[in-house]
Parts: sequence; C-alpha cells; structure tokens
Amino acid sequence: MSLRQDAVAVLKEYGGQAAGRAAGQTELRDVYLDHLAGHEDAMWKACTAGHLTASALVVDPAREQVLLTLHRKLGMWLQMGGHCEPGDGTLAGAALREATEESGIAGLTLLPGGPVRLDRHAIPGPCTWHLDVQYAALAPQGAAETISDESLDLRWFAYDEVAEVADGSVVQLLRDTLARL
Repeated sequence: MSLRQDAVAVLKEYGGQAAGRAAGQTELRDVYLDHLAGHEDAMWKACTAGHLTASALVVDPAREQVLLTLHRKLGMWLQMGGHCEPGDGTLAGAALREATEESGIAGLTLLPGGPVRLDRHAIPGPCTWHLDVQYAALAPQGAAETISDESLDLRWFAYDEVAEVADGSVVQLLRDTLARL
C-alpha cells in the first residue's frame, strides 16, 4: 500500500468514527479526500495547491503536560509535525517520525484509534494549504527532549498553560487528545 492509499484509508476510517467528533471534522475529512482524488501529488510538499502533513502532540508519561516546539520559521508554539517524506509508509509513521525528530525523544508511541483531529491551515510561500492529520503520542518514562534544527525551543506546558502560548488549533488538538486519553 502506498502512502497515498494509506492516507485515503485513514481518512475514510476517521470519517467512519464520526460520533462525538468536533463540528466540521467530517466535512474537513471530505475536503482532504477530495484533495487526494484531485491531486496525484497531494502527499508531497511540491503540491502547491496544498498537501497533507502529519503531526503529533507529545504528552508526558504522567499525562499532565504536553511538549511544544517554538517553530523556527513561524515563531509559534506548535505540536511536532511536518511534511511527509518518500520513505514514509503511513501517515501514522510520518507523524511519529516527525515527533521523534523534532522532540529528540526515542520511544514515543501514538495513542490508539488513529488521528485525533484534522486541521487545515493557510501557510506562507508557494504552497497555499497544509492539510494536517494530527495524532497524539505518549513519551516514555525518563524521556529527555532535544532541540532540533527546526525549532528555536522545546518546552513542557501544563494543560492549562497551552491556551496562553499556542493558537486555537493547538488548544483544540489538546482538548481532543484529553478526550482520547
């Protein structure tokens, strides 16, 4: 199965689990599926009409904090994530790879149940949209983060601190992650 085929399967399954989803998630899932159907290169950064990305919110082992990265280019506190790469076999694998690379934490595990939510956001540059498939990952006991080249800083935030530093997308991802936990 190709990464693109995996994305279609993941999104169809995500839509099939619509009970209890935040408003607009089923419609957004349909936008993602239409985009995949209309763009052969929808998984790759080169697709200037927009492309799928994969991310993961990293939760500490005690389930009291989340690790956010101060994104080097955007200057915003965000979850770990980014572009799919040719070696990625699945969206979940891409999200886990990105979270591991950007956090420096080995042994992350994605929460079961597939993506936590979807988020479509405009981006600067030749591409117009990121269609982000968002997961959540648990850090292992004794995890030590390491700042990557893509980040200005990494910091653990208590759940009630996230709204003070991050945008609404990250806050909603946290809410949906807490519901999943």
